[in-house]
Amino acid sequence: MTDVPPPLARRTLLGGATVLGAGLGAGLLTAGAWPRERGFADPFTLGVASGEPTPDGFVLWTRLAPDPYAEDGRGGMPDRDVPVQWEVAHDEGFRRIVRRGTEVAPAHLGHSVHVELDGLHPGHQYWYRFRVEGRSTHLSPAGTTRTAPHPRTWGTPLTMAFASCAQYEHGWFTAYRRLAEEQPDVVLFLGDYIYEYEKNQYVVGDGNVRDHAGPETTTLAGYRQRHAQYKTDPDLQAAHAVAPWVVTWDDHEVENNYADLVAEEQEPHPTQEEFAARRAAAYQAYYENMPLRRSSMPQGPDMRLFRRLDWGRLASFHVLDTRQYRSDQPGGDQFPATGPERDDPNRTILGTEQRDWLLEGLGSSAATWDVIAQQVMVHEHDYVPGADRGFNPDSWDGYTADRQRLLDGFVERGAQNPVVLTGDVHKHYAADLTRDPSDADAAPVGVELVCTSITSGGDGTDGYGADQLADNPDLKLADDRRGYGIARFERDHLRADFRVLDHVSQPGAPVRTRASFVVEAGNPGLQEV
Repeated sequence: MTDVPPPLARRTLLGGATVLGAGLGAGLLTAGAWPRERGFADPFTLGVASGEPTPDGFVLWTRLAPDPYAEDGRGGMPDRDVPVQWEVAHDEGFRRIVRRGTEVAPAHLGHSVHVELDGLHPGHQYWYRFRVEGRSTHLSPAGTTRTAPHPRTWGTPLTMAFASCAQYEHGWFTAYRRLAEEQPDVVLFLGDYIYEYEKNQYVVGDGNVRDHAGPETTTLAGYRQRHAQYKTDPDLQAAHAVAPWVVTWDDHEVENNYADLVAEEQEPHPTQEEFAARRAAAYQAYYENMPLRRSSMPQGPDMRLFRRLDWGRLASFHVLDTRQYRSDQPGGDQFPATGPERDDPNRTILGTEQRDWLLEGLGSSAATWDVIAQQVMVHEHDYVPGADRGFNPDSWDGYTADRQRLLDGFVERGAQNPVVLTGDVHKHYAADLTRDPSDADAAPVGVELVCTSITSGGDGTDGYGADQLADNPDLKLADDRRGYGIARFERDHLRADFRVLDHVSQPGAPVRTRASFVVEAGNPGLQEV
């Protein structure tokens, strides 16, 4: 790669400070500016983000919200579209401008901005920022992003952070700050970016350290306000500004443990039609607040989120949605589940279209690593100590036929070094994946790396998981601290570091590595370092 400054240059972005580089006055467009007779406060309170990297481009995102906590969900913006200027540069001082333009922030999409860029150089790092003009001029914080390598090359090794589950009330977002300090090439977020609960509905340990604003999220205004509250956090803004994100959701972006159009509780949504209205509001707010392409624009209560992104010949990322198309959980979603309904071949967690798309993609992939980015645990996981057995019906353990199709597909479709990346359970887990988990001698056909939560569950505890390790022979790690994962992909091996913080009830905790594993290309199975 060229035009990449020394590592310290990227760290200057992590505090969310505005870059006041040379050439500002002449560098940004002024055509179509917001009328000067209508001034407003700083509209960039939610920061900036990028995502969906391709060999020649990416998506740039911001959302205008001078009053992010506004109860009407409009962020203090007028009910009209607003032009937003943007710049992309080779350097953080914005002296070497690559591209500039103006994008409309539509009022009907919460004044969010999604700039889809192409025609850039593969395997390059870029800087970007936004500006809005009115009675006063407002310049956004700057972010850094990058394009994927050329499709015919492996490029340099890929350092990717993966994370999930950030309950705002349960702790400070220090893990996001530490993740940003790792300076990853890509951030993969695996669901539960926000939580829907009203204040103190979901309480952890000795009590929550901060409060949600507003009631439980059920309307578009409520979901917009909740996303805005999370996005005002400076540690989260730092993580967004440091690298492109690839995102998928789980349940709390809508409602806990929903399954397709089946709500968790009959109240306040006793019919599927009423729940569909809530899901439509949640999906629209999710699109508005994420660096996604127009191809993911929701259509009412439906939104196509499963997709595939390639990182040269090194890795292919198959991003799944295990929430929108699934059958209802077996046994009334009661934990732990043991009944035969789990094994019903007609039940699905992916839906037929997505499952066929995934298996076809695995079969045609030419990448060294096939990375399956998804939400809930795939490996069979017995939670009941001793001879009795019990499983989580909300995970793939509630949909064993679909899991068998996936694991069989790894072999039958010739998947290249399959690695499943998972969130959801607020724990670090690492497991080998076998086609027959009841056979202690079965050879692995892939691995699963499960990242813990950013905050959900509070500080966590030491000494967790000994009984689960004893009862699950394919399981290699179980840890209850908060944190995230770092995966470094190279042509001949993958290294995974499970990073933990000892507390989130107070800000500023340092990070450390709890465990590390290596997977050799062509040799499925975890090897602890």
